[in-house]
Amino acid sequence: MAKTPEQLLAEATAWWTTDIIDIEPGKIAVRGYPIEELIGSAGFADMVYLLLRGELPERPEAGLLEAAMVASVDHGPQAPAIAISRIAVTCGLPVNGAMASAINALDDIHGGAGQQCMELYREIAAEAGEGDPARAVAGALQRRRDAGTRYIPGFGHRFHPVDPRTPRLFALLDAARSAGVVEGRFIRIGRAVEAALGAGRARPVPMNIDGVTAVIYSELGFAPELGRGIFILSRALGILAHAWEETRQGGRLKGPMPRDIPYRYTGPPRRSVPDRRRK
Repeated sequence: MAKTPEQLLAEATAWWTTDIIDIEPGKIAVRGYPIEELIGSAGFADMVYLLLRGELPERPEAGLLEAAMVASVDHGPQAPAIAISRIAVTCGLPVNGAMASAINALDDIHGGAGQQCMELYREIAAEAGEGDPARAVAGALQRRRDAGTRYIPGFGHRFHPVDPRTPRLFALLDAARSAGVVEGRFIRIGRAVEAALGAGRARPVPMNIDGVTAVIYSELGFAPELGRGIFILSRALGILAHAWEETRQGGRLKGPMPRDIPYRYTGPPRRSVPDRRRK
């Protein structure tokens, strides 16, 4: 039986459904809030929270989210995604192409540690309940060792003996917990993981930026996948800045290192191609 025009219109209207934004001629509302009221009163971190969580955050929550995002914007041209953005523009890509190329590299190994750390924290939280997380931490870490995991995401750093961003963010976290802004459950879990990793070692394994922002995003109620997304939002600013700087510097066809610095060849020595016509 053929559908009526009304049925077809109803199906078309229901094809895409969203709680995020309502647009009609002359009107825009985000989660019910008129955009003209948000402009000038809500900051970018407020909008991140509103779009992802559904409500505007309290100012202390927004401040904590913004601090985490500010801390993650850049880590220098040696960071792979940043390097990719700079290389891309020297190959002729515009800024959008350079940003897309760089963001595509933010996967599990480079860019995924925050999400993976949030997943670890959630696993521990589920096992520990409201009690002391130490036993659950030990079990979660042992399961990862048994699975052959060499590095626990969110802890240690290949460049910094102590990540300079972590103490400042933890100071803000502790202040937020004292003020009742966050409950503190994931703060305890994060510190328990750090203590367990450092136990019996001559040198500790300190929490890095991924570990501490995982605490913040977990305390604010974000899902682990959103933790990765928020990190990408933050790092996109650094990617943009480096792509633009490289554009202004006028570099052309730049590889990973200057051409006068050779790479290391490890294949067979130079040899002649055999005459295969006789075979």
